[in-house]
Amino acid sequence: MVYVVDRMGSLVPYALTLLIPVLLAASGVSVAVAQEPSPALAAKAARAEQVSEIKLGYLRAYAPELALSVLDVPPRDEGVAGAKVGVGDNNTTGTFLGQKFTLDLSEIKPEADAVPAFNAMVSKGALYILADLSATQLLSIADIARDKGVLIFNVGATDDRLREEECRANVFHTAPTRTMLADGLAQYLVWKQWRRWVLVRGSHEPDRLFADALRRASTRFGGEIIAEKEFTDTGTARRTDTGVVQIQRQMPVFTQAFPDHDVLLVADESEVFGTYVPFRTWIPRPVAGTAGLIPSAWHPASEQWGGTQIQNRFAKANGRRMLSKDMAAWTAARIIGEAATRTQSADPETLAAYIRSDDFSIAAFKGQKLTFRKWNWQLRQPIFLGDGRSVVSTSPQEGFLHQFSELDTLGVDQPETKCALTAP
Repeated sequence: MVYVVDRMGSLVPYALTLLIPVLLAASGVSVAVAQEPSPALAAKAARAEQVSEIKLGYLRAYAPELALSVLDVPPRDEGVAGAKVGVGDNNTTGTFLGQKFTLDLSEIKPEADAVPAFNAMVSKGALYILADLSATQLLSIADIARDKGVLIFNVGATDDRLREEECRANVFHTAPTRTMLADGLAQYLVWKQWRRWVLVRGSHEPDRLFADALRRASTRFGGEIIAEKEFTDTGTARRTDTGVVQIQRQMPVFTQAFPDHDVLLVADESEVFGTYVPFRTWIPRPVAGTAGLIPSAWHPASEQWGGTQIQNRFAKANGRRMLSKDMAAWTAARIIGEAATRTQSADPETLAAYIRSDDFSIAAFKGQKLTFRKWNWQLRQPIFLGDGRSVVSTSPQEGFLHQFSELDTLGVDQPETKCALTAP
């Protein structure tokens, strides 16, 4: 028997298609009327064609940054590129589920008021904001976002206060904290039995905050900071030929008075001196912190746990390797996509309830599924330890145990938290 495909995609015997007009004519029903869809079928087809649009916003505080090495200057699209790849990954699945994800980008100056840009994004329908802002800027929009039913995903700020004293129930954090980064580094140094540390800290506020995190980590895991020194920023040029010559003479003298130690720790988030420390110290010792062995949320050389897959996909789209902020933004976008897929909803309240539930987890090429800490909505995640070319290790390290999750040995644990979340 010969079959043909009808308009709805079904197989129908060819002989039956010849017989249908005859039967319809005998019954007094015209072929034209019979081919018109019923109201119920038309409504069903219309619903099938409806696409639920989920709008994400990326609100970014940006200004060109200097670095001691031209190789360390952040890419212009750092973070944004990760969000775009995440949205693309969401749409790969969303196409089959009637969901469409879009991304709107807005940039402000690092010290600018974030509220107008935030309100403009929300007015255009963005109910999920990836915030790459300072802690102060993020706090300025957090309560406004709560009142508007908007969810914020912090992809840039590592400040612990955003998860502790000034935490918010509608703010989820995919970027790690300074304490998580410092704990990841400290665990490795203690595992290596390198327990005697000296610390060189910068003179700016971010440097002091990271130095605080390193001190806390030393106490927490059995290291000892036996001496400290501040490197004051005098405002001189960061990259000059004469500066390089001078630093070769100055750095050994600057570190000469330190007692014997295993590792020299650097806290220089402001990029004033840290790159100049390795191989220039008075005593030949490893350097770690913001220079040398650096803790981070991701490493561009990571290939474990399927990392090659995301690295290749990212490189094909952007022409470079993936950095930590790219991964934080990608993860935030994927969390929204995963929640939308699981709940079949575009409603922020529904998605937030799922993200906060025990059923939620996200795969992020880090060896295990990641979940949020319910006491401050910080994403649990491993910390990569690497130099400029390779991953040296990943924390938590072997032997650092926890009654619930070994990932909770990194950063502020629930018994220590100062966060008092109110109902969202």
